[in-house]
Amino acid sequence: MADTQSKTAGDDAPLTASKHSSAAVDAATDGLVEARGDALVGRAVTINRPRAELYAYFRDFANLPNFMDNIERVDVQDATRSHWVVKAPAGRTVEWDSTITDEVEGEYFVWASEPGADIANSGRIEFRDAGARGTVVTATLLYDPPGGVVGKLIAKLFQREPAIQARRDLRRFKQLMETGEVATAASTRAQFEEDHK
Repeated sequence: MADTQSKTAGDDAPLTASKHSSAAVDAATDGLVEARGDALVGRAVTINRPRAELYAYFRDFANLPNFMDNIERVDVQDATRSHWVVKAPAGRTVEWDSTITDEVEGEYFVWASEPGADIANSGRIEFRDAGARGTVVTATLLYDPPGGVVGKLIAKLFQREPAIQARRDLRRFKQLMETGEVATAASTRAQFEEDHK
């Protein structure tokens, strides 16, 4: 998986590593109707499945807890609004309402958190054909880490920081869509007992 590429002239660095951070943020957020947040995360993965299938599964937000480890639930309120409950460090949760602000079915959707969100965020999920290899799924996310830089460091220590989550979540999405399950290193007590009979 690679970070999405910067669209700034003469800069082919991933957005999250660009030397021209303000230009990279501007380029990445051109497609966002309402850019909410200061920290930028960009990730992409190629999945060997048809674009329409991937788009339909991802766009049904009730499916997201199936591969997004830190999402407790997403309550779909209507075609464009949803309520998110997400795990945070120290056993806490954060919540927000989100609205789809732009969408082209089968190609991309753009969202923004509504005012009053525990974590202001916005982003874009894009689906592009990759020929015989399947589909490139690109996630670009802007967010305001709670507690600023200190909060971001604490979240990183607890593996709850969005840059870490985005990479892992896209990897799990790829596994789920290509194999029908998400691989895990954890074994249940029943599996352990079965293996040691």
